Amino acid sequence: MSSSQEINLQELLDLAISVSHEAASLLASRPTNFEINQKSSAVDFATQMDHASEKLIVERMLSARPSDGIIGEEGAQRPSTSGITWVIDPLDGTVNYFYDLPGWNVSIAAKDAEGVLVGVVNAPTINSLWTATRGGGAFKNGYPIRCSNSDGLAQALVGTGFSYSMQTRVGQAEFINGLIPRIRDLRRAGAAAVDLCQVASGALDGYFEMDLKEWDLAAGGLIAVEAGAFVTGRRGAPAGQEMVIAAGPALHSLLVAEIG
Repeated sequence: MSSSQEINLQELLDLAISVSHEAASLLASRPTNFEINQKSSAVDFATQMDHASEKLIVERMLSARPSDGIIGEEGAQRPSTSGITWVIDPLDGTVNYFYDLPGWNVSIAAKDAEGVLVGVVNAPTINSLWTATRGGGAFKNGYPIRCSNSDGLAQALVGTGFSYSMQTRVGQAEFINGLIPRIRDLRRAGAAAVDLCQVASGALDGYFEMDLKEWDLAAGGLIAVEAGAFVTGRRGAPAGQEMVIAAGPALHSLLVAEIG
């Protein structure tokens, strides 16, 4: 990587970190009354704070880099003329935020034509700032991190999340029912970006979930990969909405076999 590329990545990373802190500070002023916008179902919703956070992030990004593109969960869309597009989840873990539970976060990634370049996941309620650049490793609060080297299901602590579709949840419950007796335990924290980062940190041995969107996966996925994890879909296919499976190499192959 050339020095100019390194400087460019660092500039992108610094911007994403700065804006994530500003958005997290905005979100920390949690309102006493929520305005709810239903999305795909009654349990899939956004609040006025999701929209306010996205507005702030988009304004800051375009002020600093007006030629960049935007993909935001709450509808912000802008084509890129610079080759860089920001992929934004302004409030990942909205249900946690709504119920005043920890783990909600601001997730910001920058991508080019080859994939994600920079990822930042800022989760202030658990004092965690995860960062990564493509080829530059992954960090939590400035310290390098590596994924778990767990190589067996029986000792694996595994995270997951559940679909907003009630019909899909039935099948997920049946699968989980068969999996739980064969693993150490299961965690459902409620924020996909943090789950991926917990795999990166080794706090979870593995993680899988259906129905993730690009903004759920972009930053946390890069952070997990840069920490040594494999992040794929079923049977080694690319990770995406149909399935995301993240774990260290040995456990990943076992989870893929189970889920495939």
